[in-house]
Amino acid sequence: MELKELGKTGIMIPEIGLGTWRYKGGAQPLRKGIELGAALIDTAEGYYTEEAVGEAISGIRDKVFIATKVSGRHLGYNDLLQSAEESLYKLGTDYIDLYQIHWPNPTYPIRETMQAMGELVDRGLVRFIGVSNFDIDEMEEAQFFLSHYPIVSNQVRYNLNDRSIEMDLLPYCEEKDITILAYTPLDDGNLAKKPSLINSNKMNILDDISQETGKTMGQVAINWCTSRKKVIAIPKSNSQERTIENCESSGWRLSPEEINRLSEAF
Repeated sequence: MELKELGKTGIMIPEIGLGTWRYKGGAQPLRKGIELGAALIDTAEGYYTEEAVGEAISGIRDKVFIATKVSGRHLGYNDLLQSAEESLYKLGTDYIDLYQIHWPNPTYPIRETMQAMGELVDRGLVRFIGVSNFDIDEMEEAQFFLSHYPIVSNQVRYNLNDRSIEMDLLPYCEEKDITILAYTPLDDGNLAKKPSLINSNKMNILDDISQETGKTMGQVAINWCTSRKKVIAIPKSNSQERTIENCESSGWRLSPEEINRLSEAF
């Protein structure tokens, strides 16, 4: 499993993590992913999967990088601190590696939200602070009120079919050394499906490169995501078989020519 630096922290984490949105696979697929080097698990209080993650990391907490999120409905100072405590309890751990704001919510003063996030780091309950679904202006405002700690990551949707972050957010994060955690890198499985008569030419190109490389279409699609220096992909799977396949998206690299063909096609 290839590793990448989280922001500018000096901490190296896997370029393929384990997503848990709508996850129903129990502990075993997560354990298998960890065994294969995908020792980054992303969850959230709003996913209702923190208990499953806690079960999966029981006894091996020191081997796993845990990322979770506070709901955008709980961004008041006291609510956020309480959410963090509840996540710690459900995860069965005494610290969270990466605590993220799940989505921006202007109902709550961002100063208050970031004050609570900083306090969690001060208290040793959180190691690093991230955001999710934030645009550039929202990230800059959040960072302004977080004077002592950097925002190290932004978790956003990114895949061959949805490249909107390439317009400005991805270049900004690359310039600022902020890690992108790419959710739905397979576009809800659509990029892992063999082309049919109704598929466009772009899926045929993805299939062609799959056959040329000896990798599955899903592995090619994930590898395309992680070919960007600051991008880490967090696919989700309920099965051990697909988890193994996802993990094997790392350890090799598409050629520049293959990356260009995909980028031009999509």
